[in-house]
Amino acid sequence: MKPRTSAALIIGVSLFIVLFTNVSFFKHVLEVYPFDSTYAPFVISQGLVLFLFLIFLFSLLSWRYVTKPMLIFMLMTAATANYFMQTYNVIMDTTMIENTVQTDMNEASDLMSWKLFGYVILLGVLPSYFIYKTPIVYHGIKKEFFSKLKLSAGSFALIFVIMLPFSKYYTSFFREHKILRSYTNPTYGLYSLGSYVKGQVTERDMPLIQTGLDAKIGKREKRKVVIMVVGEAVRADHLSLNGYQRETNPRMKQENIINFSNMYSCGTTTAVSVPCMFSVYDRDDYDTQKGLHTENVLDVLSHAGVEVLWRDNNSDSKGVANRVQYEYYKTPENNTMCEGECRDVGMLVGLDRVIEESSKDMVIVLHQMGNHGPAYYKRYPKEFERFTPTCQTNQLEECSQEEIANAYDNVLLYTDYFLSQTIGLLKKYEDTVDTAMFYMADHGESLGEGGFYLHGLPYFIAPDAQKNVASLLWLGKDFPLDKEEIRKTASNEFSQDNLFSTLLGLFDVQSEVYDKKMDMLKFTNL
Repeated sequence: MKPRTSAALIIGVSLFIVLFTNVSFFKHVLEVYPFDSTYAPFVISQGLVLFLFLIFLFSLLSWRYVTKPMLIFMLMTAATANYFMQTYNVIMDTTMIENTVQTDMNEASDLMSWKLFGYVILLGVLPSYFIYKTPIVYHGIKKEFFSKLKLSAGSFALIFVIMLPFSKYYTSFFREHKILRSYTNPTYGLYSLGSYVKGQVTERDMPLIQTGLDAKIGKREKRKVVIMVVGEAVRADHLSLNGYQRETNPRMKQENIINFSNMYSCGTTTAVSVPCMFSVYDRDDYDTQKGLHTENVLDVLSHAGVEVLWRDNNSDSKGVANRVQYEYYKTPENNTMCEGECRDVGMLVGLDRVIEESSKDMVIVLHQMGNHGPAYYKRYPKEFERFTPTCQTNQLEECSQEEIANAYDNVLLYTDYFLSQTIGLLKKYEDTVDTAMFYMADHGESLGEGGFYLHGLPYFIAPDAQKNVASLLWLGKDFPLDKEEIRKTASNEFSQDNLFSTLLGLFDVQSEVYDKKMDMLKFTNL
């Protein structure tokens, strides 16, 4: 191939990325600024500014033999991010980076598709091969330095020249429509990756903050066994218990359950919501590093003498169970109910022995695979396929909204069955043990409404479908709480911030970290 200068390659790659991997960015820009006589020049200027900014950025990051690997990395990153942003309408923010890092191979395989490979090959591999095969003309160090200086300084100056005539539009763009910048590819994803890495590096040596060391439980006649079920991606408005037109909770309807219909999540991803819901911090104060380096409610229960067991049929506990007994149920080694995929109900096998062999209060956490998308059709046995036709692919955009909802609702039927089996297990011990089951989903799920799929949008723009989550409580016949009093306020708005004190309250834990006002089951008596 004909030799090129590094500047020529940088300009070419920048133009390619703007034209072919920023479809999602321009789509959202055009929703705010229509391509008409008023806004068309401004929209074009945004494309030019992004193009020039990429030239500026790549110029700073490249130097001689680093240029090709850097440009190839940018192309591959942009191609992959472009696929997910276009397909699922997600944003590559810090939360999404964290969620990606914590995704296991089984979950990642659900996202693999020929379409993804097509995007990566066409927009990543082929242009990368061109870069790889193109010889670069290198000059002396001094000439190379001044060449890069001219390229970076020139592009930076041109950015201001182009923005100046549209200053009033850019003012609103940066102040009123900050979210639009989150769709720039690959710049915002790289910024988010940097923020995530910085947090991991700078906070790694934080000491563990112990919590609730004063926790204790007074003497009582019967011990307590509580099963806490952490659901996956269950939105409240798809529960028939909440008025959904389909019967997705036929078994729960037969149980004497208390339904918290206005429960809101701490985040829109498992990586945030699961550790946050067990954390002493509320949503506004929580961040990942504080969560990882502060003891949570399970630690406080342990301090009080409660035996804690976490069984996981999801990726992992996201750090919540680091200091308690943990059992992984996503493989046949532990889970005896696997048929291609290990089922949630397998986590119940052997729990009767665990309960019977202990003489202490117990909290057992069951972390479901639940409604983990996008391959909803894999999440339930065939006998639970009541709603048809179903979406039989992980390419949700290829299915109708009805097909997606059908598959999603079939998983809810299976979760309904799983919860009924959990209650059935606890009922065996009602005469000798005070038993309870508390269910709470980690976050909700978008099923195509407004072009959004799955979850993970920044909390402040995420629809209620990703934040208003399913939650319910079953109490054994002699559990020392007034069910009817709790029902009177069960429809109040609660959040996962309430879980910390509510779990402590279920076990009558006395501690300075217990807040009666945050206990959903006790605050009615204040």
